[in-house]
Amino acid sequence: MPPGRRGRRHWLRWGAAGVSVLVLAAGGVGWGLYSKLNHNISQDERAAAELRRYERERPDNVAKGAQNVLLIGSDSRAGENGEYGRDVGTQRSDTTILLHVSAKRDRATAVSLPRDLMVAIPGCRGPGGGRTGERFAQFNWAFENGGTACTVRTVEKLTNVRVDHYMVVDFEGFKKMVDAVGGVRVCLPQPIDDREAHVRLGSGTQNLDGEQALGYVRARKSLGNGSDTDRMDRQQRFLASLVAKMRGGDVLFNPAKLYPVLDAATSSLTTDSGLASLRDLYELVRGLRSIPSSRVRFLTVPRESYVRNPNRDQLRQPDAARLFAQLREDAPVTVDPSPSTSPSASPSASPSGVRESAGTRAPRPPGATATGTACPAPQVKE
Repeated sequence: MPPGRRGRRHWLRWGAAGVSVLVLAAGGVGWGLYSKLNHNISQDERAAAELRRYERERPDNVAKGAQNVLLIGSDSRAGENGEYGRDVGTQRSDTTILLHVSAKRDRATAVSLPRDLMVAIPGCRGPGGGRTGERFAQFNWAFENGGTACTVRTVEKLTNVRVDHYMVVDFEGFKKMVDAVGGVRVCLPQPIDDREAHVRLGSGTQNLDGEQALGYVRARKSLGNGSDTDRMDRQQRFLASLVAKMRGGDVLFNPAKLYPVLDAATSSLTTDSGLASLRDLYELVRGLRSIPSSRVRFLTVPRESYVRNPNRDQLRQPDAARLFAQLREDAPVTVDPSPSTSPSASPSASPSGVRESAGTRAPRPPGATATGTACPAPQVKE
């Protein structure tokens, strides 16, 4: 198996191992610091109340013991994040992944949901307390106008999969994480100048600080083919590099470097009550550590161009329904390469039509293009 592929397949398992070490090591920094880190994690009480209000309409978890966690990357424009846009006080779901962990903890599937996917969004309570009506709109509309609870309900309505936990990570926390590990190296085959993403970089191998890394993973129009698929693939590759940096260096075992990483990571999180402490996070990731890399899948939900607007996506049926049924029933998701028929989708699919994102193919180095690059392939230890 090519080393790049091993790195991509292993980033979730390594991430679990890294978080486990971080949590355990935090116990050694003293109760005062441990308590501070615990208090860094925000609990979304408003989302919890909203979800309790609609408990009767939410799907059951039919696969006992399995867990479904919704991971949301938020680009809130409030506070320190205001420099990234003028819509002060609002938030957007820049990245959303539904992570399914099997009941036996022997498989994990991460399904990316594009922000441009057209979906049915239920009526939700907005940040100001007012209510929005049901509508058919882009997926990220739910988070921007209804917050986490609206996003959870939208995903459950779309998939009929029960979301057991949710976790929101914001812009500022991501930047601090990258800075805390001393930056992350990427190789860029060509210069990047993206005003919307606030990033300007030269070509070649370089070490990105937090601000640069944020622009790199957010850039869309100036890199690749400009699609959400390409950007999601780049984000997954960068996360693999970030985890490798933490694992391969002395960060995990150096208290002077460890605490800033812990502080940055916990400060960036907003979760449900079941993940609102270091111990809760440890319990979640403990089961991920033993999952074989060959049984960790990264997928993009089966989709095609929206019939009324080619710049938007819609679910491709019956493929999407089959994928959701497999997740709901805790059944293996089988992926096998075959040609793609959708211009916006990933170029591989399973016999049942479930497509695999570039995250499960042998990847190019972070930043590389399909036309080739002199950037060396990343060497990752098993």
